[in-house]
Formats: sequence, structure tokens, C-alpha cells
Amino acid sequence: MSSTATDLSPRIEEAKAQLDAHVRETVEWHFNPETGCPFWLDYAAKLDWDPRKEISCFEDLRMFPLFEDDWLRGGPMERWLPKGQAGKPLFAFETGGTTGVPKSRLQIEDFRIDYEMFSETLPDEFFPPGANWLMLGPSGPRRLRLAVEHLCQHRGGICFFVDLDPRWVIKLIKKGKSAELDLYKEHVIDQAMTILGAGHEIRCLFTTPKLLQSLAEGLDNSDSSIKDAGITGIFAGGTEFTPQFTRFAIEELLGDGVYLTPTYGNTLMGLACSKPVTPEDDYKIAYYAPQPRAVIEVVSPDDPEQVVGYGETGRVRLTTLTRDTFIPGFLERDEGESEEPCDQYPWGGVSGVRPFGKLASQTTVGVY
Repeated sequence: MSSTATDLSPRIEEAKAQLDAHVRETVEWHFNPETGCPFWLDYAAKLDWDPRKEISCFEDLRMFPLFEDDWLRGGPMERWLPKGQAGKPLFAFETGGTTGVPKSRLQIEDFRIDYEMFSETLPDEFFPPGANWLMLGPSGPRRLRLAVEHLCQHRGGICFFVDLDPRWVIKLIKKGKSAELDLYKEHVIDQAMTILGAGHEIRCLFTTPKLLQSLAEGLDNSDSSIKDAGITGIFAGGTEFTPQFTRFAIEELLGDGVYLTPTYGNTLMGLACSKPVTPEDDYKIAYYAPQPRAVIEVVSPDDPEQVVGYGETGRVRLTTLTRDTFIPGFLERDEGESEEPCDQYPWGGVSGVRPFGKLASQTTVGVY
């Protein structure tokens, strides 16, 4: 452990104690016959041990095998509904699904809670309370669309949207239809520019690296810029966030007075925030999960039970611990380098997030 992590040791120990307590609470909730969901209650009935008695800390979750993503494919979705959440409005959000049946996550409150927590990390100077937002990203059956809208509403604004179907984009890429792909990208950016020029007083933006660059180029062709359009704060996400792109965006696309905060998230995790990206750190982006509601670990590509050391490369393993959802040990399709705890987030993180090497050939990143 470095001197920095050693200096943080009291806060690291406190965060670990909070995580362990949260694990016990979450396991009690999902495996209690009064509050648990059918999937985990049925699962526990086949075990020769009782999770409510045996799980006392985060490390004890290793008693479960790795979570199989196929468990999230298909229905009935109600098997994931905790009895303790019955009677509330339900949301089904999809993830993946470029081929075959997509994975789905049932949610009740998580997408609101996750983005309210994220809201606390946004500087009001650049994301003014009451400001209107533009959501320039994938829509459809993804939680991102409703989550960004809730974030905007939580901060007192109105959210505007474009239509974007990433599955259609991926089909165009796989079929090599570059001309059609360019037309679709132009269609998406035209929508965004029309909204920005309609007098809605939009100050905040969610988008992805590719779309941010395309929007900046589209505005530049109209003798305008992101800043000229009134945008002061940009919340963005995507595995294409690299130090090189971040530096390019900050120095070339945005200019002074526009704040950019990268995030790493998905339907199963919520949002992992980045610590401040600075030139002094060569624009490195290190992400930290929203503990204790979610935990990301970097594990050996050959042994997913083995957590790698700080600075080492491995695959991302996710554990979700909320009242809506319990997912222990889910192997993401991403890899990166393990990062030490930091002042803002006294637990481990991950940097250099990119498609997992052994699966990279199966991963298609489109216009978004």
C-alpha cells in the first residue's frame, strides 16, 4: 500500500465497515422470506447453508458462484421483484442485446437514488440548479434515458432529448454500411443542434465521447461552439473516454468555462464517478463505484476469484447491493487497471476502462 493509501487508512477502514454492514443488510433483505425476491429465495432453498447466517462481510460473498448473465435474459421479470418492494411502479431496463435476447434488470427506485447521489458530485457553478438539460445519448429501453431526466428534474430543470437507437447503429456497422451510418449520425446531431438553437436555455448536457465530438464539429460548421450554445456542464460516459480524448475535449472542443466530468456506468451498476481529471496527472481517468451500493474490483483474467494488486491490469467484476437488486460477482465486458483509494473515494477504483481483451473482437462500439 502506498503512503497515500496509508494516510487514508482510517477512512478506508470506516468505508470497509460501512460496506460490510450494508452487505449484511442487503443479504438479509433479499433472502428473508418476508422481503426477498423469488429468484434468491428459490436459490437459497437449494443451498446447504443459510446466506442470512453465513454472510457477515463483503468477502463472504465469495461463497456464491459468479453471477451468470444468462440469469438476466428473458422472463418472467417478476422473479426479481423483492416482496418488500411489492405494490410500487416497476421498470424493466435492458442492457446489451445487440444479438439474441437482451439482459434486463427490474428496478423500482435504484435509478433515482443512483443519480441523486451522483448529483451531489456536480459543481453548481457549471451545473446550475434549475438549469435545463439535453440528453444526447441512447434512448429506448435503457435506464439512462429516465435516469438523466430524473437527474435534471432532481436539480430543478427540464430535460430535452434526441432519438437514438444504438442497436440500429451496430447493425449498420456490422453490415459495413458506412454511408448510412454517417447519415444516421448527422440525423442525431441535427436533432441536438435544433434543440440547442430553439431558445430552451439549456446549460447542461449528457452525451458520449463520439457524440460530443460530432456535436462540436456540427456547431463549428455553423460558426458556433459548445460554449456559444450555452453549455457550461457536460456529464459524459463511455469506454471510449481515454486520457487522449479527454485532453482533446478540454483543450480543443470545449474551451474555458465548460466543465467535463467522465463517468463509467451501466444498467447493473449505476454510476462510477471519476476523481478530478487534471493535466498534472496526464488526464488519467480513475473511476470509483458508488459504495456501498455497488462495488467494482479488478480481478485476474484467468482467475476471477483473484483480485489483482494496485496498478495491475485485470477484468472488472461488479457486485450490486441495493434493495432493488442483489448481484454478487458479475464479470463485466471491460478491463482496466486497479487504482488505489483516493481522498474523495476511500476504496479501490479502476482506470483505463476498455473492452475486455478476450471479448474485444465481439464488442462493437457505434456512433454513440
